[in-house]
Parts: sequence; C-alpha cells; structure tokens
Amino acid sequence: MALKQQQELKQTQRLSPLQMQVIKLVELNTVEVEDRIKQEVEDNPALETGNDEPLNDPDENEQEKEDEITQDEIMLGDYISDEDIPDYHIGQRDRTNEQGFAEISYYDDQSLIDSLLEQLSLLNLDERRHTIATYIIGNLDENGYLQRELQAIADDLLFQQQLEVTPLQLEDLLYEIQELDPAGVGARNLQECLLLQLARKEPSAPVKLAEAILTDYFEAFSRKHFDKIIQQMNITPDDLRNAIEEITSLNPKPGNAVGGTLQTAMNNITPDFLVDTYNGQVTIHLNNSNIPNLKVNNSFYEMLKGYQENRESMSSDDKQAMLFMKQKVDSAKWFIDAVKQRQNTLLRTMEAIVNLQYDFFLNEDESQLKPMVLKDVAERTGFDISTVSRVSNSKYVQTNNGIYPLKYFFSEAMQTSEGEDISSREVKMILKDSIEGENPKRPLTDDQLTRILNEKGYLIARRTVAKYREQLNIPVSRLRKKM
Repeated sequence: MALKQQQELKQTQRLSPLQMQVIKLVELNTVEVEDRIKQEVEDNPALETGNDEPLNDPDENEQEKEDEITQDEIMLGDYISDEDIPDYHIGQRDRTNEQGFAEISYYDDQSLIDSLLEQLSLLNLDERRHTIATYIIGNLDENGYLQRELQAIADDLLFQQQLEVTPLQLEDLLYEIQELDPAGVGARNLQECLLLQLARKEPSAPVKLAEAILTDYFEAFSRKHFDKIIQQMNITPDDLRNAIEEITSLNPKPGNAVGGTLQTAMNNITPDFLVDTYNGQVTIHLNNSNIPNLKVNNSFYEMLKGYQENRESMSSDDKQAMLFMKQKVDSAKWFIDAVKQRQNTLLRTMEAIVNLQYDFFLNEDESQLKPMVLKDVAERTGFDISTVSRVSNSKYVQTNNGIYPLKYFFSEAMQTSEGEDISSREVKMILKDSIEGENPKRPLTDDQLTRILNEKGYLIARRTVAKYREQLNIPVSRLRKKM
C-alpha cells in the first residue's frame, strides 16, 4: 500500500488570551475576581492598581487591535482544552471603594474545622497522634460526618505523611474526636450521630428507650414502622411518643451548629450585585467596592518606550529585555480589557433579570416571581445561553430585604386550567403549604397532593409533584408520619 502525501487547507478557530480571560472571569464571583486581580498584579510587573487611565502600548498603532470578544467565542470556551488556558492563582483583595457601597458580607464566627482543631489542641496528645487526629478532622464533611473509610485514611497518611497507622488506631482517635463539641460530630452515619448525642443527655426513661430504639430498631424507626416497634419492644404508644420526642430534638447535621446556617453556602458571602428600590424605582449596581482600577505601570511603559526609540543600537540582551517587557505590557492590556468586558457582561445580564422580574424587586413578594429560564435572559441581552449560565452560577444579589442567589430567580413555566402562565415556584409554595397543614398521623400522598393542585387549577402530573417535593427536601408521606 503506497503512502500519499498531500496538503490540506483547514480553518480552525482558537481563542486569544483576552477571550480566554473573559470566559474565566465571567465565571468568577466578586471575591474570586478580587483575588484574581491581586494575583495578576503580583505576577505581572507591567500591571498595577491606581486611579489613572491605563496607558497605551507605545507600539499600539503598528499592531492589529484586538476585537471585542463575541458571544460565540465565549461559548467556545466550553470546548477548549485546559492546556490552552493560562494558569492563574488566587490571592487577596484590594480596598478601593469607588462607588461608596459598603461590602456586605456574612461571616461564620468560627468554622467547624477551626472549632475542632482548637478543642483538639487542649487534649493531651503527642505530636504523632495530634497530626493523625488533625488529618481525620480535615476529612469531615460540612455536616460533621466522617464519610471516608478508615483504611482509606490510613493509606493517605502513609502516602502523604509517611505515618504508618492501622484502622484500629484511627478508630481510637476518632472516639476522642467524637467527644468534642458539637455532640454527634465525627459520626460515620446517622445512627451513630444520634446515639452520640443521646449519650450526652441526662439519663431518663425516654432517653434510654430512645437509645434502645436507635440501637436495635433503627431501620424500623427510619421507616416509621411504629406499630412494629411497639409490639416487639412491648411498650405503650406514650412510651414511644416520649422516646421519639427525644430523638427528634437531636441534630442530624451537627456540623451546621457551628458557624450558622449559611456555612454550607459560603463562609463569606459577598453580593456581586446591589439592587436598590426607592420611590418605585429600581436601580442596579455592580458591587465593585473592592475591585481596584487597573493600569499599565508607568515606569515599565517609559522603559519600553526608551528601548523602542533605540532599536538600531540595541544589543541582543537589550532586544530580549524589550521582548519580555512587550509581552508583559500586552498581557496587562489583555487583563484590563477582560475585567472591563466581564463587568459589562455581568451588568447587562443583571439588568435583564431585573427587567424580567421587575415586580418582585419592587415588592420582594415571592408570589410575583415570573417564569424565567436562561433563554429568556439570553434573548434580552443578545448573549449566548452558556454566557448567561456562567454569570448566574455562584453569584448573589443584595436587595433592600436580603441576599439572594441569582439562580433563585429562574424557574420553569407552567399553565393553569385557564391558560395563564405561572412560575413553578408558585406551585412549590402551595405544595409546601399543603404539606405543612396536613394531619401528621395521615400525611398527604403524592396522588392526594396532585389532586389538591388540580382542584386549584394547576395542571400538574403526579411525577412533577414528586419532583418538586424532592426539590423542597420533603420526604415521602410514609416518612412524614408522626405518632
């Protein structure tokens, strides 16, 4: 078989450094952008913060100027290899407040891990056991559970810390961690978590019965098979009711007891947008309180200009120095332009969301939220759906009454029996109210909830009711049953 050699002309599209930076910056929230800017300033000597206008490249007129990034190019970011993306790190933030807005942040007083490590330092552990216990604590999830197998942790310690430890030794240290506060922390499952909390209660008949139920009849209890428990334990319904009251007073997620209810979202939530309502008018601002102005370093610019004015007499080393400075100036300009485009993209997207949900922002009444999907915002902004998705992800907006994740405003559209479009959020509210008002001894099934919604004029199928119930973190009727 003969090999043939031929030429082929093929057109490919690759993203420029500017385009890649815009794509990445759009995905970041305000805090992450502040960190990115700080690191970029540290890494690039040609970039600095200040109030002056950015200086132009002295050779700019001889170059082909960068066109503003298009939405097609932003969408292409989904398919570009990670090898084509510049590597950037995270740093800290500057403190420039050009619009006069205060930074609104929600801080945990102390995270779960910090609290446990502080308590650990009070235990009488040698250096080796302290190192191992610290590693165990670092493997706890946000709810305070240890979800990893002890053997896997032992393997990690051997590989990463060169510490040889058996699962049995790890379990001994885990028992010491389980003595720390909050009660139930370090448990490997829900059953162990609840038993750890009961063990700290004052001994009483209901507490002892609760411990026996969780130890010997946990599966029956979790399935609400109360009749079976009464029969097999030979107790009265009142005895069971008192034991259940002890169990339901426990915290199934002890990690959330430290740092407040916002810990699972972020230890520090800073809104990306500020929406203010006054006298029936809604105004929108980007929260730029900690984002500094950026410019090309003036000294760097003057040095580069001097080199370019003496090109003919430059040595080889001088040419290499000029090339280095030229690359840094180009990189600085790309980053400055990327930050500007990022801000413009975010602001236009938020303006479209506010216009679509204007009634809600005027009154902040959840019932006034309209059906809205990514496509609706994309059509108003002219952006691609993938761009709107990037903006909406991990972003928050502060209003007069609170802080909302941007995804809060998106919901599916449904129709009533009269053909009126409504938000799925409205259906979820009715679903939640119906369940809260149900008879706890006879909770409503999904079929019954479907009939209730249909009678109210909402055309909805049973499978959709089940989906919305799960999204509201409401268990099935069998598990909602109470004595």
